[in-house]
Amino acid sequence: MANGKRASDLPREIRNKKAAHDFSIGDKFEAGIVLCGTEVKAIRQGHAQISDAFVRFSREGEAVLFNANIAEYNFGNVENHQATQPRKLLLHKSQLKKLKSAIEMDGLAVLPLRMFFSHGLIKVEIAICRGKKLFDKREALKKRTELRETERALARFRR
Repeated sequence: MANGKRASDLPREIRNKKAAHDFSIGDKFEAGIVLCGTEVKAIRQGHAQISDAFVRFSREGEAVLFNANIAEYNFGNVENHQATQPRKLLLHKSQLKKLKSAIEMDGLAVLPLRMFFSHGLIKVEIAICRGKKLFDKREALKKRTELRETERALARFRR
């Protein structure tokens, strides 16, 4: 690259790996997130976790991300942030209405799937999710193993 940075030095995305296993994922939305400077620096270093995070609505009707753990920045002094504080999400009104109605009427959950950089800004991909039962999880594991076995068999056949 021109400025001397390698691809491994570039910031990566933070994923919620448990979400696809524990929930069936519906509509997805891309939301901005309100952060302070030390939070952005910690995310750039990859020190964030969203596996236990969820979205709720405040009294003012704003979407707020809870339990997202962004570790304190190593070089942040007195101005450092709290690791698990609630963070406001930035969405359009129509998206907020859709999320709010899904939570209230259907009893669904809104979860973050990944946190990523888009043109220098940090975005959060959130989705409307429905919890899976134990037998649904088992079926998904069976399908995944069957697909893996067929791919291996095809690879052996092609050789």
